[in-house]
Amino acid sequence: MESNSYFSPGSTAMPQTLAAGQVIDHFRLEELLHRGGMATLWRVTRLAPDGQAVPNDIPLIMKVPRIKGGEDPATIVGFEVERMIMPMLSGPHVPRFIAKGDFTRQPYIVMEHIPGPSLRPRLDEAPLALDEVVEIGSRVAAALHELHRQHVVHLDIKPSNILFRPDGTAVLVDFGLSRHDHLPDLLDEEFTLPMGTGPYMSPEQVQFVRNDPRSDLFALGVMLYHFTTGERPFGAPDSVRGLRKRLYLDPVPPRAIRPDCPPWLQEVILKCLEVKPENRFQSAAQLSLALQDPLQIPLTRRAERLQRSSAFKRFKRWFFALGSEPEVRPQTASDQVKKSPIILAAVDVESGSSRLLEELRETVRRIVLTEPGARLACVAVMRIARIGMDELTDAQGQSLHVKQLIGLKHWARPISKALNLDEGRLTFHVLEAPDPAAAIVDFSRRNQIDHIVMGARGNSALRRYLGSVSSQVVAESDCTVTVVRAAEAAEAAEAAAVADEKA
Repeated sequence: MESNSYFSPGSTAMPQTLAAGQVIDHFRLEELLHRGGMATLWRVTRLAPDGQAVPNDIPLIMKVPRIKGGEDPATIVGFEVERMIMPMLSGPHVPRFIAKGDFTRQPYIVMEHIPGPSLRPRLDEAPLALDEVVEIGSRVAAALHELHRQHVVHLDIKPSNILFRPDGTAVLVDFGLSRHDHLPDLLDEEFTLPMGTGPYMSPEQVQFVRNDPRSDLFALGVMLYHFTTGERPFGAPDSVRGLRKRLYLDPVPPRAIRPDCPPWLQEVILKCLEVKPENRFQSAAQLSLALQDPLQIPLTRRAERLQRSSAFKRFKRWFFALGSEPEVRPQTASDQVKKSPIILAAVDVESGSSRLLEELRETVRRIVLTEPGARLACVAVMRIARIGMDELTDAQGQSLHVKQLIGLKHWARPISKALNLDEGRLTFHVLEAPDPAAAIVDFSRRNQIDHIVMGARGNSALRRYLGSVSSQVVAESDCTVTVVRAAEAAEAAEAAAVADEKA
C-alpha cells in the first residue's frame, strides 16, 4: 500500500463533519469521492447567489484537509503550500484551479475533476508491457517539463499523483510538498527532516535540497523501474537512515530482473537514478524526446550492467556518503530548464541551396555555442502526398528517407566537430508529412522545443514555396523561431548556375 512518508510527528486524522448537501462558499457537496489520511475529496456543484446550480463546462471536486486539532503539522503546512501554488498553474497537465478557502473559516480547494483512476493500480499489475512503460514515461516527462517551466518542482512524483485525460495527456496532482521559485518555501522553513514519499525521494531531497527539478526525474526513474521489473529499486524505507542508502547503494539493473528489457531502456532508467543530478537527464523534455526515439540513445556501461556494483565500490560510496553535504545549488527550477533547452534545426537537405545551408549551419552553431547544456535536434521533412502512393526510393533504388537522414548528418558534421557534441546532445529526425510546416510545428510542440532555427529561400520564385513554410511556422509555433535567409543576389546566382548546369 503506497502512502505518504513525511518523517515528521505522527498524525491522528480527526473525523470530518462535512456531509452531502452542505454548502460551503457557494459550492454544494454532492458526493464523497475519496477519504485519505490527509484530505477528503468531494464532488461539488457551484451555486448561484439564488441557490440554483450553475452549469459548469468541467466537473468539479473540492479537496478538504482533514484538520481539527492534534494533526500532523505537515498536513496543515502542505495544504497551505498547495493553496498558494495551484492558482499559479495552468495548462492541460494540471487540474484547472477554481476557488479556495482559508483556515479562518473552512480550508478547501475547488478544482477540475480529472475522471478515471490514477496510475496507482498499475503498480499491482507490474511488470507492464515495455511499450506501455515507455509511453507512460514519455507522457509524464512532458507534463513535468511544463510544470518546471512554470517555476515548480513537484517533489512527490509517484503513481497515485498522476492521472490521464481521455486524450492521454498526463495530469499531475497533489502539490502539498512542492516548491515554487517565486513563493516562500514553508516546508523548508518549518521542518528539519526530509519530506516526501520514501521509495521515490531523490538523494538530494534526503539531503534537504528542494529546488532541483531533476529530483522529479529521479522519481520518474523509480516509477519506470517499478513498472518494468515489478520491484522498487530502493525498497520502501521508512527512516532517514534507510533513505540515505540510495546515496551509495545502486539498484539491481533492470535487465537482471527482466531479461527482455532492452539495453536502451535500462540506460534511460539507470540514468534517471544517478545519485548526482548532473549525471541524469538535464530536463524532462530531453528525457521525453529520448523515450520517443530510443534508437538515438547513446549506450554507456549502464546499458550493459547485469549486477550491482562490487562490494568494494559500494563501501567506497558509503564511506564518502558519511556526513556528506549536497553541493550548493542556488538555482531555481526555471533556471535549470533554461540551461537545458532543445534547439530544432529544420534543414531542407533535399533542395536548399548550399549558400542557405551554410548560413543556417553557422547560425545554429552560434546558438548552440551560447547554450552549453542544449540538445540539438536536426529535422528534415520528406514531403509525401496526402492521397495516393509515394515513391519511397530514387532512380537507383536507394531509400529517400535514408538519403535525407544521411544528408542531415552530413550537414551537421561541422557543428558536431566544432562544438565537440556528444551523441546524447545531437539527434536526427526525418519526418514524413504532406505539410512540412505543420510537421515541424507538431514535432516542436510534442517535444517541447525551445527554439526553432530554419531557412527561407531568397529568390522570389522559390520564396512563395518555402517562405510560406517559414511564415507558417513563425505564426503557429509556441516557441522562439529564427528564420535564416541567405543573401538574395548570391543565392540567385547559385540557382542560375545550377540551372545552366542542368541544361
